[in-house]
Amino acid sequence: MKQRITVLGSTGSIGTSTLDVIARHPQRFEVFALSASTQVDLMLAQCQQFRPRYAVMASEAHGRLLAEKIKQNGLDASVLWSKDAIEMVASHECVDVVMAAIVGAAGLAPCLAAAEAGKRLLLANKEALVVGGDVFLRAVRRGGATLLPIDSEHSAIFQSLPEDPATWAGRIDKIILTASGGPFRTRDPATLRDVTPEEACAHPNWVMGRKISVDSATMMNKALEVIEARYLFGVSPDQLDVVIHPQSIVHSMVQYKDHSVVSQMGTPDMRGPIAYGLSWPERITSGAAALDFHALPAMTFEAIDAPGHTERFPGLPLAWAALRGPAGSCAVLNASNEIGVAAFLARRIRFDQIHRTNLETLEAVTCSNPQSLDDLLDLDARSRIAAESVVSRLAR
Repeated sequence: MKQRITVLGSTGSIGTSTLDVIARHPQRFEVFALSASTQVDLMLAQCQQFRPRYAVMASEAHGRLLAEKIKQNGLDASVLWSKDAIEMVASHECVDVVMAAIVGAAGLAPCLAAAEAGKRLLLANKEALVVGGDVFLRAVRRGGATLLPIDSEHSAIFQSLPEDPATWAGRIDKIILTASGGPFRTRDPATLRDVTPEEACAHPNWVMGRKISVDSATMMNKALEVIEARYLFGVSPDQLDVVIHPQSIVHSMVQYKDHSVVSQMGTPDMRGPIAYGLSWPERITSGAAALDFHALPAMTFEAIDAPGHTERFPGLPLAWAALRGPAGSCAVLNASNEIGVAAFLARRIRFDQIHRTNLETLEAVTCSNPQSLDDLLDLDARSRIAAESVVSRLAR
């Protein structure tokens, strides 16, 4: 039987790549539901191609506009809107697989719904673990869900580990995440205050959305990935390391107790880890180009604390600080970063002030020990208010 799939965030870069892989295997997959935020015309085109049962928009205005276009084009998709509708299509009894590609903390609730419903959950929304932490992992265990990482780094780590998770703790010495270094790897740190949103979004290797592109430029994406790896693979913060690898060919590595290292390599194309998540434990064609070892550039690796990098990427150490801090610190860091990046993209604050926003918010917010979704949402809301206060002061 075909696997029925819900794609949350279908109009973003991960969502469109997921649909590209699905389209290559019509005998294996069918789309049950799609969700998006504001891109009505692209959602309409996706509905025309994949004929989902449900199409969900984030707001009523965009939902009504899509419903009108769906009717005009003679399509059968039921158009819904609201957070409840997104959670419904993530947990629906007819769904086998959920691709969680909503950006930011907004993806937490539908990820929890899918986990509680026991779905195969393809996690491209790192914030579900960064914000949700143990609360999210408990939901996965309660629901009997299968959690598969889609971030290229975490997929690479998963592919480099033994099949039985029970053996990981006894074998792993260290997990090493690779980072491209983004567009400012060699830029004079003194000039970063003048960076524009356009420059920050011009990633040298990957095609990504604006928010994650800025996170790559500040290296906050790697900070969030360190936190995600801590929860995904059950290692301590001291067992996590980051190395800069500008070519983005080695996607991450696992160093074992005997100091042998297993890595996963591939072209910088998200269709690779997406196809692996969709087909696991099998492998299917993804559409990604094969590596041509005769034409590869020389592969290089740089220490994260090499000269200049500490000044270029001051936010990366916040990952370890948050992991070692009071419970809930990671959720505070994520919320602050979302507010800071949005303010930078709106040209309210400078690029270098994103880090200051994160640092001051972590200092300002008193963390609770969140035990439920409501606790997490409350901490997230308080953190956003505190971060917005910092932004308002910096923007004067």
